[in-house]
Amino acid sequence: MAAITAADVNKLRTMTGAGMMDCKKALTEADGDFEAARDILRKQGQKIADKRADNATSEGLVMVSVSDDAKTGRLVALACETESVAKVADFRNLVQQILYAAVATKAETKEDLLAAKESDGRTVQEHITELTGKIGEKLDLTYAILHAEKVASYIHSDNKKGVLVGLKNVGTADTAAVGRDVAMQIVAMKPVAVDKDGVDAGTVEREIEIGKEQARAEGKPEAMLEKIAQGKLNKFYKDNTLLNQEFVKDNSMTIAQLLDKTSKGMTVESFKRVAIGS
Repeated sequence: MAAITAADVNKLRTMTGAGMMDCKKALTEADGDFEAARDILRKQGQKIADKRADNATSEGLVMVSVSDDAKTGRLVALACETESVAKVADFRNLVQQILYAAVATKAETKEDLLAAKESDGRTVQEHITELTGKIGEKLDLTYAILHAEKVASYIHSDNKKGVLVGLKNVGTADTAAVGRDVAMQIVAMKPVAVDKDGVDAGTVEREIEIGKEQARAEGKPEAMLEKIAQGKLNKFYKDNTLLNQEFVKDNSMTIAQLLDKTSKGMTVESFKRVAIGS
């Protein structure tokens, strides 16, 4: 049996971020083998993750990175169970390391990102599992990436909501201010699509049926129901599609008009909105 020293325990703790007692137990079980001890700690983390798989994750942290040419944006959101964990330095460092890995490896999917290696050789998945073992809470990763002519981003003041928005036909316009305004609009108003063409058929059908039922409940004639429902559907588009929404900072214009005013023909190609807990 290898002699486990305080220096050994501290080394493993530095490597993994796990507690001192957990590190000592893992090293003892692994007979001083550091890699085996790390595997033991990861297995403990996986057991905790499996046990808490159904727990709600309503707290956490969102971080974004936009490339220097503003053509690619990446958003990482790591959710946890409690606000206190979201404020822990190890948790915040993990989110930062995940974002670094996303940029460094040019990860295109969540699966790519989880398999990506950090600077210390750990994969992102291994780092998440190890921290799960340390803090004893479920951690849930969301990853969004957007490529566009110009990408703008915004993180809300609570650090739990973030947006990437892709602009096109920007010409020579400076998109920094208007891009941020549009991204803030998306956080606040939660549009379901860029415009009515982006609304899925199931949603359209549901809104028409709701409109008919409302009109029927108000005693409107059956022959009028379809026309009334179409009117309500147009109101749904106005309230819930980005380009048709009134600009929250100036309701005299829509988002489409705001963009066109900034640069003729500018519009939104796509967006990604991520919110932890809502």
